[in-house]
Amino acid sequence: MQPIVRFGNVTKRFPNGVTALNEVNLEFFPGQVAVVLGPSGAGKSTLLRIINGLESPTTGTVSVGDLAVTPANHRAVRKRVGMVFQQFNLVPRLSVMANVLCGRLAYRNIWTSLFFTFPASDFELAEKALAAVGLGDRAWDRVDKLSGGQQQRVAIARTVVQQGAVILADEPVASLDPATSIEIMDILVKIAKETGCGLILNLHQVDLALKYGERIIGIKRGVVQFDSKPSDLGEDQIAALYAA
Repeated sequence: MQPIVRFGNVTKRFPNGVTALNEVNLEFFPGQVAVVLGPSGAGKSTLLRIINGLESPTTGTVSVGDLAVTPANHRAVRKRVGMVFQQFNLVPRLSVMANVLCGRLAYRNIWTSLFFTFPASDFELAEKALAAVGLGDRAWDRVDKLSGGQQQRVAIARTVVQQGAVILADEPVASLDPATSIEIMDILVKIAKETGCGLILNLHQVDLALKYGERIIGIKRGVVQFDSKPSDLGEDQIAALYAA
C-alpha cells in the first residue's frame, strides 16, 4: 500500500532558535487512524501544519501522495488535505451551510470565492456531509447559535466536502466535555473508515488515543520517541513521554 503522507528527514527550526521537529521520518496510510501524542511544545501541531502547508520544513521533504508539499503547490495540497482545528475556525455570522461550502473553495475559481456562488453538486455534497455528522436539520442556522460540539461537527463536515486523501485534526476535542468528545471522535473515525481517507490526530488525552488509535506516535522535543500499536505501549513509555 502506498502512503498518503510521507515525511523524509524533516527538520523544522523557527527563527527564535526552537527546533520543533528534528529529522522526522514517517509514513501515513489510507484508512489508518494515527494519533500523535506528546507534551505541549513537543512539535505535534507543527507536524500537522507542515502536512497542509501552513508551515514549511527547514530541511527535508513532505509529500501527499505524489504531490510535494511546497508553497507553489498550496492550492493542490488543500484539495487533498482537510484540517479540523481545536477552535473550529468557522465564520460565526454565516450559516452552517455556508461554512461547510467553504470546504469547496479550493475547487472553484476566483469568482466563486468572491461572490460565494456554488453549483448544485456542492450543495448536495454539503447536505450529505451535514447528515453524516448529525446536523442535517441545522443547515441554515447561524453557526454562532450552535453549541461547541455542534460547531466542531460543522468543521468536520467542511473537511468532508473537500474530499481529500487525509484529514488532520489538531486537538479536536480539547475544548469539549467528555461525552461530546466521544461523539466527535466516533464521527471522525467513522468518516475515515467509510471514505478510506487517512486520519491523523493530535491528542492530549491518552485514554482517547488508546481507544481510537490504530497507531500511536509519541513525540517529545521534536523527536519521534515511539511509533507503535496501542497494545505495544506500556505505562513506562507513556510516562517517559510526558516526564519533565
